[in-house]
Amino acid sequence: MTDTPKNPWEDMMRQAQEMAKTFPAMDAFSPKGFEAMMGLMPKDMMETFFGNTLNPDGLDAKTRLLLTLAGLTMQGAQNDVAVRQTVRHAVEAGAHKQQIIETIGQMAAFAGIPAMTRAMTLAQEVLDAEDTKEGDA
Repeated sequence: MTDTPKNPWEDMMRQAQEMAKTFPAMDAFSPKGFEAMMGLMPKDMMETFFGNTLNPDGLDAKTRLLLTLAGLTMQGAQNDVAVRQTVRHAVEAGAHKQQIIETIGQMAAFAGIPAMTRAMTLAQEVLDAEDTKEGDA
C-alpha cells in the first residue's frame, strides 16, 4: 500500500498545506487574528460607499447591513467572521441590539432554528463585547 491520498481533494489539500508551511507568517496565522486585523469602517464612510449618500432614495447602510445579516443567517451562519463583522458594522451604522436580534430571529422561519441559533450566538459575542466596551467608557 502507498501513502497516496484516496481522492484528488485530499491530495490538493495536502499540497496546499505543504505550500502554506513555506510562508514564514503562516505558522502564526489564525482566523481570529485575521478577524482582529480587519478594521471597522466608520458610519460616514459606509453611508458614502454603500449607503444612501449618492442615492438619497435608496437604502441606508444600516438597512443594507441588516439585510446582509439576514442573508448570512439564511446561509446557515457558516462564516463566523462575516457574521461578526456584519454585526459590528451594523452597530456602527446605527443598528440597535433589538434590530439585530429581530433580523436574525425572523430568519428562523426561512433558514431554520439551527441557522438562527448559530447566527444569534455569533451576534451575541459581538453585542456582549460592545456592552463591555460601553461599560468601560
